[in-house]
Amino acid sequence: HTTAQSKAKRSLESQLGELENKFAEANENAMRGGRAAMAKLETRIRELEIELGNVQAHTGENAKGYQKSERRVKELAFQIDEDKKNQDRMAELATKLQQKIKTYKKQIEEAEEIAALNLAKFRKAQQELEETEERARMAEAKLSVNY
Repeated sequence: HTTAQSKAKRSLESQLGELENKFAEANENAMRGGRAAMAKLETRIRELEIELGNVQAHTGENAKGYQKSERRVKELAFQIDEDKKNQDRMAELATKLQQKIKTYKKQIEEAEEIAALNLAKFRKAQQELEETEERARMAEAKLSVNY
């Protein structure tokens, strides 16, 4: 009976030794695998940190570009407002100038009418003067013939 127990004990001890070896081997493999996995994860973390830095830099550049574009939009909007004001002033000035031109044209027409009337009066007066001079000559001629 002791032999059977001894045999069973040795068998269990042998199995225990094999299991301990397998455990140690599995543990070693797990440690190696864990270290490799850790190394891979650390490499991936470094890659992601670099990528994050690049993305942050790109985002910063985009933000600066956006701000620059916003400033340009505001400048252009201001310029459009100024151009519109200038255009309105020019349109108003053009309207006033057109009104002045109409007034001047009317004054010119009136002056031309007055000049035409005066010319007609002058010609009539000149004709009357010539007729009067002719009558005066004829009267003088009659008087000198009679005397």
